[in-house]
Amino acid sequence: MTALSIVIPVYNGAASIEHLVHELARLHFPDGVELVLVNDGSPDDSWSVIQRLCAAAPMPIIAIDLARNFGEHNAVMAGYAAASGAYIINIDDDFQNPPSEVVKLFEHARAHPELDVVYTRYEQKHHSLFRNLGSLFNDRMARFMIDKPKGLYLSSFRCVNRFLRDRIVGYTGPYPYIDGLILENTRRIGRLTVRHAPRVKGKSGYTLRKLVRHWMMMFVNFSVMPLRISSLIGAVFSIIGFLIAMVAVYEYFFKGTPQGWASIVSVVLVFAGIQLLTLGLIGEYLGRLYLMQRGKPQYAVRTTLVASTHARPDE
Repeated sequence: MTALSIVIPVYNGAASIEHLVHELARLHFPDGVELVLVNDGSPDDSWSVIQRLCAAAPMPIIAIDLARNFGEHNAVMAGYAAASGAYIINIDDDFQNPPSEVVKLFEHARAHPELDVVYTRYEQKHHSLFRNLGSLFNDRMARFMIDKPKGLYLSSFRCVNRFLRDRIVGYTGPYPYIDGLILENTRRIGRLTVRHAPRVKGKSGYTLRKLVRHWMMMFVNFSVMPLRISSLIGAVFSIIGFLIAMVAVYEYFFKGTPQGWASIVSVVLVFAGIQLLTLGLIGEYLGRLYLMQRGKPQYAVRTTLVASTHARPDE
């Protein structure tokens, strides 16, 4: 068994992935390493660059071309399924995690075999303000919704062992959330501080739409807390409505017909809005269950390439 698999989901990475692979190939990993590149339906020339890398084979490479863009977590799942290493590290293709930190993370994981996963945290983050705010929001919500340990930063630069990898790929639903699957299966979690570099090329694909999609993936798929919150809100407003009705009955019998149609309409609109919100939330759960029952794929692999080499690039 290979000691380490490095999984890299690639999306619009044509300008950076070749340099990243060659930097990783220069590093020394005892007991073997393989690189799993997953092209997540990139609209640029990423797949052509990956094919060129396989032809040159600076290191053992498994290249996977997905049939379309499925999303980062789905692409990581495809990489995990193809990985054969005793440890699996996934890293982004934007060079914000320096390749040398991969060795540091791998050595830390091997030095602590009691841990199933090692998450990284950054000395100083070089993300945009919008992404930092989005990460902070997700962090607070994850603590509340999926019982994330306090102080744990859910970085995408992480290392999992073979045991945890097998538990993760056992999930076959179309909406994977890697951190949710990790927290469902283990509490043997380590933390390691690493460097975080500014983005060298391109721009972040982190958008409000992706933030909302990520939020829905986290909470609707891995928690029933939103349903509990909607039930609590419904109970609170039902009590408020009952009290308002009692006041209206009192005024009718002791003070004449109560006035204030505007206030009544406002109350009706508030209650109707809450009902529609709750129905929409229930519909989201049911819709995802339907898609899972129908067999919506987690990902679809169009092409897989395997390239191996026995010579190091500096030899």
